Parts: sequence; C-alpha cells; structure tokens
Amino acid sequence: MLYYMFNKPQGCVTARSDTVHRTVMDYFPAKLAEKLHPVGRLDKDTCGLLILTDDGDLDFKIMQPDRHISKTYFFYAIGTMTEEKRQLLENGIAMAGFTAKEAVFQLHREYRIGELESFMPAERRERYMKNPDGAAFSATITICEGKKHQVKRMLEAVGCRIFYLRRDKIGELPLDSSLGQGEYRQLTENEVILLKQRL
Repeated sequence: MLYYMFNKPQGCVTARSDTVHRTVMDYFPAKLAEKLHPVGRLDKDTCGLLILTDDGDLDFKIMQPDRHISKTYFFYAIGTMTEEKRQLLENGIAMAGFTAKEAVFQLHREYRIGELESFMPAERRERYMKNPDGAAFSATITICEGKKHQVKRMLEAVGCRIFYLRRDKIGELPLDSSLGQGEYRQLTENEVILLKQRL
C-alpha cells in the first residue's frame, strides 16, 4: 500500500482532475498520481496536511463521521475572541443546517489586521486592509467532523472571519514542518500506525 503526506498549497483543488483549476494530483509525477487518491478534501483556499493513498479502506474509515477522527487546524481570523465565544465553539455551536459537535479551541495571539496582510488572499486583501487597525487573532481548533467549510462556518457563527486556514493534524498524525507547500513524501511505518489509530 502507498501512503503519502502532502502539504497542500492554497489555490489548488482536492480532486483527481479539474478542467479549470490545478489539482493536488498535478504536484505528483503522472505514474504515481494515477495510483493515488486524496483522503477527504481541503477547500481550494485551505492549505496543509492531506493524505494520498491507494488504500481505499483507509479512506472510507477516516471519512466516516461516526469514527470521530480529529482534525486540527491553525487559522488567522478577523474579529475578537471572547470567553463566551470560546465556550460556544467548544460546547457545540448551532449553525444553519446542523449543530457542530464539541471542539477544542486554543487562542494563540491577538493582532491588528494590518500585521497579517501577507496571509490574506489577494482577491480580498484590499477589502480587509481598509481597516488595518481592526482586531484579528490566530488560533487552533480541533474538530471531529468534516462538514463543508465547517471551521469557517463555526467562526462566522461567533462573528469572526477566517482568511487563512491550514490543517496541521489528522488524528495523531501531524504535518511534517519541513515540507514546504506543494511538497510531499511517503509516510514512515510509524506514521502509518499513527494514522490508523482508532480506525
């Protein structure tokens, strides 16, 4: 079986092929790409840890909601984080269509919006920079679900807007910090064991 860790860059889609956008498969040699498929999805503008494999059973198990496989994300967001908002996020916040399960939230640092300009998507930078002295912050959040745009929607539900989102961990497997965006490597035997824990 083949197991690869990929540091997905922003701007490419998690798909085997796409007629408009560059895909995660385009970063792999063609002979290898035809054997692999991505496990789960990351949005076009989300970067970070993505697993690619030829192990269909692994893909099925990781993506099953009732398995409660955790995913940890780092992000920058516009807005302020209060104790009340943190408790809402951690206790399971209601949103349109569903209520998120409990999450683990950790505030890292508060910023002014202007300090984070380099992390903003080019198409929204001008709009965000109209208020460079506005409040922003960095944080990590760990969830056990995978609803579409879930982390962004959870933060929007407490009045904050994420503009940079990176997945750092799946279950007990962390993203290799030495991998640059767009780079990949095979998982070690121990990393495969970490990935399969609780499956």
